[in-house]
Amino acid sequence: MNSQERDAGLWTWPNLVTAIRFLLIPIFVVLAVMHHNAAAAWLLGFIGATDWIDGQLARRLGQVSTIGKIIDPVADRILVVTAVIVTVWAGAVPLWFGALTLGREVLISITVVTLASLGAKRIDVLFIGKAGAMALMFAYPMFLLAYGPQGWQHLLRDLAWLLGIAGLLLSWVALGAYVKPARLALAQGRQRT
Repeated sequence: MNSQERDAGLWTWPNLVTAIRFLLIPIFVVLAVMHHNAAAAWLLGFIGATDWIDGQLARRLGQVSTIGKIIDPVADRILVVTAVIVTVWAGAVPLWFGALTLGREVLISITVVTLASLGAKRIDVLFIGKAGAMALMFAYPMFLLAYGPQGWQHLLRDLAWLLGIAGLLLSWVALGAYVKPARLALAQGRQRT
């Protein structure tokens, strides 16, 4: 939201979609814990898609809000952490893969909070980061769906690994790519104060 856009407030369609995402996360956990991996996988995929949906709604309807800019990334982080922990717990991915996924999320979260507390200007998301997140968003539900002995699940597991490794690599490369924009955002933020 630039200085010329007005804040759309709390009651917007994008914020409703984000609220639905928050409400569906516990249902995903319950399905996975009850070993309904297929249902959990499809629900996880749907929840992940809501992130794209709320962003599209915000831009197309002009409903960008300050609260949306806060709750959307919080919902994203909660979803990622929950999806990784549940998928590792289910045995659908090894611990090292989940740890690398979560490690990157923790570093990003710490960096964002630190930059904000130091007065840095907001940093736009890089395409490489979006691509990595999208690949992982598809890979984790596929890992859950592919977890089983059926022949078709082996093929799906291979595809999940391709997407997962690509997403993980892109995500870590994006972390390095944010160093220069972060320095610039910090310098520009300090000039405003």
